Amino acid sequence: MNSIIFRVGSTVVLPFALLLSLYLLWRGHNEPGGGFIGGLIAAAGYACYALPRGHAALRKVLPIDSLQLLAFGLSAALISGIAGLMGNAAYLTHAWTEVAGIALGTTLLFDIGVYLTVLGAILTFLSLFLEQ
Repeated sequence: MNSIIFRVGSTVVLPFALLLSLYLLWRGHNEPGGGFIGGLIAAAGYACYALPRGHAALRKVLPIDSLQLLAFGLSAALISGIAGLMGNAAYLTHAWTEVAGIALGTTLLFDIGVYLTVLGAILTFLSLFLEQ
């Protein structure tokens, strides 16, 4: 995969993929989108960047280990359900509040957890693939 076109194109694709994934993550707790598709798009951007460059480039551009991303994601998704238990409701009954006219809730925390879990799982697989 030593194509100059792929190498240059992936430099442009990565930032746009990350921005699109964050947009879909943010919009997903109220409209279609969310953590799963956002995590897939972010992972695709990292994959496009790393495939022509190798494992060292993926480590350089990724600020945190992929297994840690996976662990943070699972933790965030699990923690998001505690608000329901504290309010004498079922686990994962989401709580909502409004801050400066913006509706925020534990669904966003759950979506962030799914986003990080999907991103961490795919990047772990990609990292293992690139090491060989």
